[in-house]
Formats: sequence, structure tokens, C-alpha cells
Amino acid sequence: MKFIDRLERKFSRYAVSNLTLYLIMGYAIGYVFSFIAPGIVNYLTLNPYLIFHGQVWRLITWVLIPPSTDNIFFYIIMMLFYYSLGTNLERTWGTFRYNVYIFGGILYTVIGGIVTWLVMDLISGGGAETGALLGMYVGMYVSTYYICMSIFLAFAVCYPDMHVMLYFIIPIKMKWLAVVYAVLILFDFVRTAWPGRIVIFMSLLNFLVFFFSTRDFRRYSPKEVHRRQVYRQATQPKHGAGHGITKHKCAVCGRTELDDPSLEFRFCSKCAGNYEYCQEHLFTHQHIR
Repeated sequence: MKFIDRLERKFSRYAVSNLTLYLIMGYAIGYVFSFIAPGIVNYLTLNPYLIFHGQVWRLITWVLIPPSTDNIFFYIIMMLFYYSLGTNLERTWGTFRYNVYIFGGILYTVIGGIVTWLVMDLISGGGAETGALLGMYVGMYVSTYYICMSIFLAFAVCYPDMHVMLYFIIPIKMKWLAVVYAVLILFDFVRTAWPGRIVIFMSLLNFLVFFFSTRDFRRYSPKEVHRRQVYRQATQPKHGAGHGITKHKCAVCGRTELDDPSLEFRFCSKCAGNYEYCQEHLFTHQHIR
């Protein structure tokens, strides 16, 4: 993590804010292509054979292909859900670290797909026709589905006790829903062919690197993030005669726009009274009745 800290100090100004929105916009473009011009999708997939033969745009354009679904209503609901998760992760970790997480998952997936094709092509003995077929075969497994899944798993680790409404009816904690997702991933990993297993593993490698390799799960928990912010607030000197006059104040942690100009504040419609909360406590506070 010290390496990430050094990178953040040097390159944080290049981080893409609101990255989740751009990913969903890319999905929307790919979804439109799949309906109005399905043939174009064949030129977007990650096909290692064609990449090595000049079609280098496939290293990026495969990200435009959305997770498979035939129900546009379900697709819209899932994209809104992942937008909410990704936006809150970006606020919790910071824009740079969230960028590293998402782009890391994309990079690992590309590496996994290319290495898988190289190994299969080497075993098969090579040949243009065989290589093209193997490239198409590997491309069938490469998807952003598990990258989206890694966003959900990361959010569940950071906010394990947050409730979501399953099917808009059943309240369930994120940690239990994450267990169900983990079982589904394991089931996919067992039943698929070994090229698919490599792609699944590489797509989720960003999750493993950020949480298991560092052995620092609590660093990204809301409680720990709040503790560090309170400490910085208490130790940071305030300047100016008007520093005590604020427009916004979180009813949980007491932070204002003077503590962090990038903070966003919202009123809770479920609380009795005009109670305002910062972005980290809007979804986690106990409602005042």
C-alpha cells in the first residue's frame, strides 16, 4: 500500500472522476450496438489473435460490451445499482484508488485473455486458422461481468451491514448477499472450461490484491475512514475569522464544507426533521423518528 500511496501523490491529478458513470455510458453504447448493428460487436471483442494482427483497438473496445441480458428493464436496474456502489466506493477510497481498482481489473483481464490464448496456441502447434479459432474461443469468455462483480464485493467488504432491498421487497445485508454472489462465482469457476477459469480469476484479481494481499481490510471501512478524518480535523489548524460559519453540517460526524470542500451533503427524507448528512453517513446512519 505504500507503493499505492506514492503513486497517488504523483499521479492523483490524472485520476478520472466519476469513473463509474463513464463505464455505464460505455455499456449503453455497446447495448445499442447489440440491437441496431449486432455485427459491430464482433469487432469489439477481445480477440488476442486479431490483436496481434493489427486490430489493437480490441484491447479497449471489449469494455463496451455490457454483461449479457435480454431484459432491458433488468439491465437499467443493474446499471443504476452498480452506479450507486461505484460512486460510494470512489468517495470512500478516493478517486485515484478507485481508478487503480477498476483499471487494474481491466488490465488483469486483458493479460489473462492474451496469456490464455498464447498457451493454447502453443499447445495446439500454431497455425493461422487454429490461432484465429482459438482467439475467437478465448474472446467468448472475456467480459466485464466479473469486474462489475468485483465492485459489488468491494462495497460489501466496506459496508457489510448496509441493507439493500432484494427485488425491492426483501431487506438483506450486503455481507449475506456477497456470500451468495461468492457462491455463484465459485459455481461458474467450477463448471466452466479452464480458459474461463483463468479469465474469472484475472477479472477478480483486483479484489484479491486490494483486500487479501494487503491484509488491511479495516483501512477502507467507514469507521476507520471516519476516524482518520476526525483526527485530521482535530489536528488541522483553522484560519480566518469566519471559519466557524458554515452552510452544511453532518448530523453524525459533525463535518462541514470547511473541513473538506469536496464533501457532499444531503438531507434524509426518512428522518423526522431537517437532518443533513455527509456522503459517508447518508446511507449508514440510524433514522431519527
